[in-house]
Amino acid sequence: MSNDAQALPDTSPAVVVGAGPAGLAVAAELGRVGIHAVVLDTAGEVGSSWARHYDRLHLHTARWLSALPGCAIPRSSGRWVARDDFRAYLRDYVERQNLDVRLGTSVTSVDRLADGLWRIGCGAESILTPLVIIATGYNHTPALPDWPGRESFEGRLLHSSEYRNPAALDAASVLVVGPGNSGAEIAADLAGAGKRVWLAVRTPPNVVRRQVLGIPSQMLAISMSPFPAPVGDRVGRLVQRLSVGDLSRFGLPAAPLGVVTRLQRDDVQPLLDVGLIDALRSGKVTVVAAVESFDGETVSLANGEVLRPEAVVVATGYRRGLEPLVGHLGVLAPNGRPTINADQQAPGLDGLYFLGFSNPLTGNLRQLGIDARAIARRVGRRGTVAPRVVRATVPRPAGLT
Repeated sequence: MSNDAQALPDTSPAVVVGAGPAGLAVAAELGRVGIHAVVLDTAGEVGSSWARHYDRLHLHTARWLSALPGCAIPRSSGRWVARDDFRAYLRDYVERQNLDVRLGTSVTSVDRLADGLWRIGCGAESILTPLVIIATGYNHTPALPDWPGRESFEGRLLHSSEYRNPAALDAASVLVVGPGNSGAEIAADLAGAGKRVWLAVRTPPNVVRRQVLGIPSQMLAISMSPFPAPVGDRVGRLVQRLSVGDLSRFGLPAAPLGVVTRLQRDDVQPLLDVGLIDALRSGKVTVVAAVESFDGETVSLANGEVLRPEAVVVATGYRRGLEPLVGHLGVLAPNGRPTINADQQAPGLDGLYFLGFSNPLTGNLRQLGIDARAIARRVGRRGTVAPRVVRATVPRPAGLT
């Protein structure tokens, strides 16, 4: 249950940073092997990032393949679970799994101590633990390109994380930048409301139907996951050709890389269609070249074209935002992703885990459940227990009292 009003403990057998799906899943799995975890999150509700998503959002993965360990998503939520239904599911998960969640608690530091313990700094307080799991989310910090002249734009410019619905945006013409899943769905949402919509594309995406012949594409990805990338690419091309067809006359030629290779090489998921194809074919969304610069009320594109949208929605993704927390530990790749995930351990950093930072075709929610169980099995075999320390004797960094 949520304990946001209670004081933090001095020590804990485990600390989970982040009360999203990954953090809740691993806390529940640790509980099943007898390890109590304190879950910390700066937000005022579990799964807070879901509250910031646009109104029409539904999971792109099937309900029965998106549940966290030990608790199914209700059938009443339908095949494709709506944003608010998933938020309700996460709140219910905390209660049903009896999780110790401390909301409104900002984790400011994660430091390794000489005795092998971890000190989790929370402002003026800290918790000592032998086990810390970083689960702050794959989509944590909005990424906004620094286009020349961006600050001079006279219209409204916002990241997709700020978009809610067409009425709230209050613009007759909108340029959506980025053909990923968020950008495509927002473009379709705006087009359905009668807005003039452009979709700026630098590299054509792999467009895939969310389901084919009633079967979720996620099931195909799961069945193909044991095979090498070239096989997955060939199957993906065949499915695209049969179910999507040629979109080049609408401005979207075939992607330069196959579905699997594009994900492995560029960390780019396929675009699971939830309305964009129809919007393209009906002429309600126009594909244009990539954005190059801004100048007052105009936006210049890579092919020399100039647009005058009233608003620009930037759907260029997120960064992991882990540098302030663990950047000093040497566990981040140049792109900000952890170099370890799930039950992997970095040399000399026993007890530090990362969860939820993979992005597989088989589904992020499904995978984080698998990875949460792997972490629990590993630490359960090691018999991790609460640290036996006297709080007053532990050296504290400057500024903590």
